[in-house]
Amino acid sequence: MILNMLVLGSVLYVGFKSFKKQGKPEKTGKNISTTMKSVVEEQFTQMVEESDDKKSSAKLTFEEKNKREIISASLALTLSSIGTWLYKPLGLFSIPFVIYANKSYHKKSYELIKQGKTSTEMLVSIIMIGCIILGLFSMASLIVLFFGIATRLSMRVTQNSRQSLINTFEQHPDFVWITVENAEISIPFNELQQGDIVVVHAGEMIPADGTVVDGMASVDQHILTGEARPIEKESGDEVFASTVVLSGKIYVKAEKTGENSTIAKITHILNNTVDFKSTLQLRADRLSKQLVNPALIAGGVALPLLGFHGALAVVNAHPKNKMMGIAPIGIMNYLNLASKQGILIKDGRSLELLNKVDTIVFDKTGTLTEEQPHIGAIHYDSDFTEDEILIYAAAAEYKQKHPLAKAILQEAENRQLSIPSIEDSEYKLGYGITVNVAGKTVHLGSERFMEVENILIPPFFRKQQKLSHEEGYSLVMVAVDKHLAGAIELLPTVRPEAKAIISRLKQRQNIKSTYIISGDHEIPTKKLAKALGIDHYFAETLPEDKAAIIEQLQQEGHFICYIGDGINDSIAMKKSHVSVSLAGASTIAIDTAQIVLMDNGINHLNLLFELANKFNANMNTTFAIILIPAVINVSGAFLFGFGIAQTVALNITSLVFAIGNAMTPLLKQPEKQLTSEASKP
Repeated sequence: MILNMLVLGSVLYVGFKSFKKQGKPEKTGKNISTTMKSVVEEQFTQMVEESDDKKSSAKLTFEEKNKREIISASLALTLSSIGTWLYKPLGLFSIPFVIYANKSYHKKSYELIKQGKTSTEMLVSIIMIGCIILGLFSMASLIVLFFGIATRLSMRVTQNSRQSLINTFEQHPDFVWITVENAEISIPFNELQQGDIVVVHAGEMIPADGTVVDGMASVDQHILTGEARPIEKESGDEVFASTVVLSGKIYVKAEKTGENSTIAKITHILNNTVDFKSTLQLRADRLSKQLVNPALIAGGVALPLLGFHGALAVVNAHPKNKMMGIAPIGIMNYLNLASKQGILIKDGRSLELLNKVDTIVFDKTGTLTEEQPHIGAIHYDSDFTEDEILIYAAAAEYKQKHPLAKAILQEAENRQLSIPSIEDSEYKLGYGITVNVAGKTVHLGSERFMEVENILIPPFFRKQQKLSHEEGYSLVMVAVDKHLAGAIELLPTVRPEAKAIISRLKQRQNIKSTYIISGDHEIPTKKLAKALGIDHYFAETLPEDKAAIIEQLQQEGHFICYIGDGINDSIAMKKSHVSVSLAGASTIAIDTAQIVLMDNGINHLNLLFELANKFNANMNTTFAIILIPAVINVSGAFLFGFGIAQTVALNITSLVFAIGNAMTPLLKQPEKQLTSEASKP
């Protein structure tokens, strides 16, 4: 008994000695890093690196080492159990297996002791050595086996969740059909090259990013956008790898194949995202390290008061590095949920930061308004009708692809107007368009274009042009045979979902204010802000001034989420605490935002904030599940006589519940339920 006390006391003394040496400057000239990864961190890092490395290695993998440790711990438990019940000396043979199974902790403890530092690994070593000294071979074996199994379970679940996330975007066909000399031939997917014309039939997956050169098809793009509604694709439209043709048949010119495709870039982004450590995870790690010294002191106090079992129970109450092993499970699940809804999170930390956001700043153009405008009033003089002005304009714009042209053509289609065909030789492009329509010369363009072409602009149309400038919309003038015949108003198209989405965002407890930043004049910007229920606005803002506005708001104490189109808002996005882009898949490679809404709209904004809120709540619950048992264990040791067995049982129970809580997101919140909740007005 006295010998046991001396030996166990000396073990605790080593911890105290390391504790006292902390903070003292190193006498050697060596620059020793003050930050060293814990065993759990190293194991997780190794697991991640192995999953990325496709090459075989002579070095033992994490899986192999963990398997050996579990086998060693199992042998130790078998021998110690036989020693307990049948033949006592056999229990001694379990000691080498216990030490081997826990060698990574002992090695790390030794490295830190040499530096005069304490660590959670040191606590594990003290518990193991203490159990061996006290002859608790079965308990030591059980603890080591528990560590091995828990580590394997946590890492396996994390790895599976991570792979599931990556696999969502890594799908591709084994073989593809391409056209060669007017014949369709099948080649392996890996042999597909840029410039090949790929044939994609109904039910098949598009193998590369490209442009449709022939055919029509209905394409399921939910893997990118999260939207179940299929998109109609025809000649000239852009398509993406891993999307599926539901009906029809298209010929696609492959432009980005293999690792250059959008899907491959997304996979690369996710590979980098899933390895981040959350603030709560890091806080738990810091707290775990800060509690090492109090645990050593409490163990030393408990030794003479509670005896060996009580002292070990107090030391074993420490939460150790459980959070570092469990937190990634919850993180993966929420990244999975987000990706399946068409939300690409490029920086995992933004999930936490969204919970702190109190101010949302919207860029107007391309964010609150759609790219394509819509037709307002059509002005005309007495010699023409509305439809005639629209026919002339549509004929001139027929082969153009810009948003204004699409709006004019869409209105002509809505009115079921017949558009005369125009030969390429009859087109003349400059400040505007000059074209021959049914023997008449038609000029289509701005006020300046009419002046350049020496076309007289009557006072009425001058007035309309001035009004359009003040109100923030475009006015396209139409002249027939050098006579100004009419003008077409092209109004910004506000996203139909914008008002309901903004209203729902403002109902969130943490959102205190909303802003619009616009380059338009004050009148239209003010009208839009009022129509959408946005609190404040900045009008006539140059792109380079957006970042200055963000800095100004931050200096006033606002925590900002900036939502823009992802290209000309890059500086403002970098300045913001959280940045969300609506740029979509086509610009994913150059997008600077932390989060990208792949559907090119704001439909998923509420879902994004909802996911962030649930993520933080889940992480806090996991943290509590891990920390509360530590308090119970210490209290139980001093007040109710808890021994090492009781603390081990409670630790196992808390770990099981923590892993279960980390797994609840996918089980508790089906994708459809999340979508419907977040989209409510």
